[in-house]
Amino acid sequence: MAMRKIMRYLAVSAIALLAATGCIENDIPYPVVKLEILSLEADGLLAPAVIDPSAHSVSLELEETTDIRKVNITNVTVTEGATSSVAFPGIFDMRLPLFVTLSMYQEYEWCITAKQSIERYFHVEGQIGESVIDEEHHIITAYVPMDADLKNVVVTAAKFGPRDITTYTPDPLTLTDFDGTVRNVMATYHNDIEEMWTICVEPTDVEVEFTSVDAWAKRVWLYAQGRSDANLGFKYRLKGDEEWINVEDVTVEGGSFKACVTGLETLTEYEFVAFSNDSFTEVVSATTEDVFMLDNGGFEEWSFASKCYFPYADGASPFWGTGNPGATTLGDAFNLTTPTKTDLRPGTAGETAANLQSMYPNMAGVGKFAAGNLFVGRFAGTVGTNGIVHFGCPTTARPVALHGWVKYDQGTIDKVGKVPSNRPDIGVGSPDEGQILVAVGDWDPATFGGDADSPIAIDTRDESTFFNKGGESVIGVGEIILTQSTDGWWEFTLPLEYKSTSRIPTHLVVVFTGSRFGDYFTGSTQSRMVVDDVELVY
Repeated sequence: MAMRKIMRYLAVSAIALLAATGCIENDIPYPVVKLEILSLEADGLLAPAVIDPSAHSVSLELEETTDIRKVNITNVTVTEGATSSVAFPGIFDMRLPLFVTLSMYQEYEWCITAKQSIERYFHVEGQIGESVIDEEHHIITAYVPMDADLKNVVVTAAKFGPRDITTYTPDPLTLTDFDGTVRNVMATYHNDIEEMWTICVEPTDVEVEFTSVDAWAKRVWLYAQGRSDANLGFKYRLKGDEEWINVEDVTVEGGSFKACVTGLETLTEYEFVAFSNDSFTEVVSATTEDVFMLDNGGFEEWSFASKCYFPYADGASPFWGTGNPGATTLGDAFNLTTPTKTDLRPGTAGETAANLQSMYPNMAGVGKFAAGNLFVGRFAGTVGTNGIVHFGCPTTARPVALHGWVKYDQGTIDKVGKVPSNRPDIGVGSPDEGQILVAVGDWDPATFGGDADSPIAIDTRDESTFFNKGGESVIGVGEIILTQSTDGWWEFTLPLEYKSTSRIPTHLVVVFTGSRFGDYFTGSTQSRMVVDDVELVY
């Protein structure tokens, strides 16, 4: 009897459960998987595609001979499991952005854009400066001296379309008469693109003029234009002096010329003139900037608190940061960056250097790889086992190089957290790589997630926040990748390459690490870098 009651109860419960299933909502959340374009290949690219995960964008730079209307995208890889709204490979008109939606549990919209620069020029004998080229309206204007014979102009060079595939009607090199008239030239390329160019040659009473004077700390960049067939150059002097000094190493391109005056004093006013034969500009004055020095560049000052070593004295304002505050949450044995008094570079006047040791901080065998590192900025905190780092310090200075000493012991990768999308070759058994990086730029903290002092916030959970040395906010950058151990101490001078001599930065970034893929929790626990006597060069 008891058994029958139990069976009846189970049967009723089962029926009730089946009836209820029609009312149960599936509210189990789908996992959040960030969908990305990992790589893109296409014919006719000038450089590899630039992928920006934070902006969900891919930028293509096309060779000038590539038909932008028919770009052959040969291969696209995306996050595993994602589907694309656009079928690849294929041929696409890239004059307008190509929007791609990646779908799995969620949808992410990506934008693929292309840009193409075509070198265009028009030169005539005795020209003043460079021709003014209006690409939108297809108008070119060249300037010549007031006494030039406009009926007998000699065109020395002309190019209005892509190299090797552009034909001209008439040939611009045959044009001579520009007296009171303009000349039209039809440029044809890709068989069906026709552009009618209007060519003007106009007299000007300007013989020579400055186009820019950019004063740095110990050098000044000079840019001017004058007669292309003249003796072009610059002179300078300390303000108040009577004697002018000729500027050496002037670069002349047609009627434009430029030079860099070096060896100057900081915070000092100098005077400059440009000349074209016997014609001189008015005197232009410029005052050099001050230099910015790295704090504790010899790594003599250290403090210890809350299980961590810090590369600055007790009570001093932090300048250099390390990953120690994150790694030592699992114990003070996991200080990645420590002072050393026994491993010093030859000839140093100091007594301490910075020792950067990559490790695997863990508790009971559970942890994450961490790179030995040293950077200008601060460690902002942790989220679980992930770190938040703020890069940079305020400065408007424009150094030309980073100089210092480094000793690198390269290990073999034994810990892999994640593989960078652009380095699928990295894995256990691969050689680790060290990195030295210096950059200046005008990063906006509101865009890069940091603060006024350290504007670039790097979140190791999000690859899109990682430092991008090719980003638009970068003004000057230099990088050394150490692909093997150094033979003891190595003295380095790392030059910065600048996009512009006139843009003024707001911040400086300097980074040292024995495991450059540490942001991905990938590297070797045997990699070690020692750094000493680091300074900026002006």
